[in-house]
Formats: sequence, C-alpha cells, structure tokens
Amino acid sequence: MRINNKQTIAIIDYGTGNLSSVKNAFAVLRQDAVITDKPNEIENASAIVFPGVGNFGFMMKQLIKRKLDVAITKAILDGKKFLGICLGMQALFEESEESPKTKGLGIFRGKVVKFTSGKVPQIGWNKILPENKKGKQKNNLFTESYMYFVNSYYIVPKDKSIIAAKTDYNGKFACAVKYKNITAIQFHPEKSGKQGIELLRRWLES
Repeated sequence: MRINNKQTIAIIDYGTGNLSSVKNAFAVLRQDAVITDKPNEIENASAIVFPGVGNFGFMMKQLIKRKLDVAITKAILDGKKFLGICLGMQALFEESEESPKTKGLGIFRGKVVKFTSGKVPQIGWNKILPENKKGKQKNNLFTESYMYFVNSYYIVPKDKSIIAAKTDYNGKFACAVKYKNITAIQFHPEKSGKQGIELLRRWLES
C-alpha cells in the first residue's frame, strides 16, 4: 500500500504512548515517520501525530517540561497537518476531570469528562458514525466502521460543528473532531487493523 504524497511525519514523544505501533502503521503505508521529543524536528515536519495514553495531568506536565506544548501549538497555528490520537485528542481541550487543576492546550473550547455508566474504561471495538450535515457527510475522512477504543474519558466540545464522528457507549459521545488542519480521534487507528490503516491513508492524502 502506498500513498501519493510523501510527507515528513513527526510522532510526538512525551515519555509514554504507543509510539512504535503508530510508526509501524505508517510503515505499512510506506511512509517514513520519526519519533521525537525535539521541538525543532516538529517545526521542520510537514505533518504531526500526537499519540497519547495515560494520565492527563502527567501528559501536560511532560509536554511543558519538554517545551512540546509550545511546539504543538505553533505547528497547529502554522497550519501543519495534525492528528491527535486518544489522550492526544483530549490535550487539545481546556481541561479534564481526570486532572482538575491542570490546563490543557486550549486549542478547542470544551472539557474532557469521565463515563458515568457502563464498564470503565471502555476497552474494545466500537462503531464510529460520521456526522452528517443536511444529509451530507461533513468530510470524506471518516466512514462507518469499527475501531479499537481504550478510554475512560471523552471530549465535550463547546463548538459542536467540529465534531466529525460519534460513538455510542451507553450514550453517544464525540469520538472524532475535524477543523481546518486539525484532526483528532479518541480511538486507536494503529490497533484497528485494515480500517485503521485506511483512515491514516485518507488523513495523509487529505
């Protein structure tokens, strides 16, 4: 499998995350990617991927310590193609119930809240449902498909227009957002088999 537009991808390393799995997923697409915690490498990349796992507060502390919070924000504001995965999606918002005294990057207004029903965390396959507007899909990035989730928290954006897909887990929640150069997803494409690889391909070619 090959993509048409070769790009320089920086996968952000803040000390934890499924970094090798994400890099391997891009390798399937014959797309080179570098795992880095260096702001200058992020600045020189044409596309940024931010995979995150673990605790919201720990993540933000590590981003600030390594000056990656500034690098991520600058890359987004400069219009670089950006993909946030799982906690990397949640980081884009203002705050999280997981770490009440910790501020997120604040790229989007809104917060991250914990599931209040069902087994927590949600672990396993679940269907993503693309959002439609006046009978038409908002974008061609997301398709109705099953993706792999591991999450106890989910985003609640102030601006509902950025929601690109939802998932039902004892009630529907936003599992993907899309705004200009920013794409962010709650699920793990690197763990979602062929459909996850196809999503990454569409993102790269979008």
